[in-house]
Amino acid sequence: MTLALILSAIAMTLIVGVRYLLASGAFALATKARHPNLYAGLDPQIRREIWWSLASAAIYGVPAGIVAWGWQNRGWTQIYADVQAWPLWYWPVSVLLYLIAHDTWFYWTHRWMHRPAVFKAAHAVHHASRPPTAWAAMAFHPIEAVTGAVVIPLLVFLIPIHIGALGLVLTIMTVMGVTNHMGWEIFPRFLWQGHLGGWLITASHHQRHHEQYGCNYGLYFRFWDRLCGTDRGLGDFGRAHAQAARRASGAGRPAADQRRAGQPTGHRDRPAPLGQGHDPAVPDRRPG
Repeated sequence: MTLALILSAIAMTLIVGVRYLLASGAFALATKARHPNLYAGLDPQIRREIWWSLASAAIYGVPAGIVAWGWQNRGWTQIYADVQAWPLWYWPVSVLLYLIAHDTWFYWTHRWMHRPAVFKAAHAVHHASRPPTAWAAMAFHPIEAVTGAVVIPLLVFLIPIHIGALGLVLTIMTVMGVTNHMGWEIFPRFLWQGHLGGWLITASHHQRHHEQYGCNYGLYFRFWDRLCGTDRGLGDFGRAHAQAARRASGAGRPAADQRRAGQPTGHRDRPAPLGQGHDPAVPDRRPG
């Protein structure tokens, strides 16, 4: 049993790692085709993003491997393989339930990650990517990786889901994690600027989080940000693209930006004022 669990965890680690490399690699190639110089001069950062992401894959693989073994050999979890075990209408509903639950978990753990002490100890690893790239999707400190690794393995014990629906959830999670960080919008304009854009998160929304830090904490949906007053609208890729052009011409200073990103934000769980970015190298002087 112990050996089987270890082998299952190793197998899931490999699956998560390969999934990351394929997804991030594909969208990095798409970025190179669409914006050839966007990642110019960022090779050291990208290597660091890949290293941290593969380390995170090992952390994600352990609970996933245990759950996969338990489902196949002990009947653990609420995962089902017979599509007729539940009404067909429940299949898409279960996907939505998982996305909402995951988004809720992510929003509140993400806000916690922006507490100054936690940010300095863990979340600064992710924000050291300035600007983030398609390779930054899983670039987490182990503490942060653990908070992300446990949520789906916990949900499969609580909410019934077909194995195919679970695969769709994991696909959405992977694609959104990559596209939210790649520095440009791959989705149609109506999806992020129309009525749907008021509720869905894409790269434009998450870009502002990496610009201002104390806002836009969600993963898939904007409702928690809107309810809690942390939604600051869409970011602007113009600055990132201008910096990329300077790097391509040899005038950029990515190393200095990345050193500053390793400093705590000073935010005490407050959103940055609309239109005002917060340089993490400058302590927040507001009281409280």
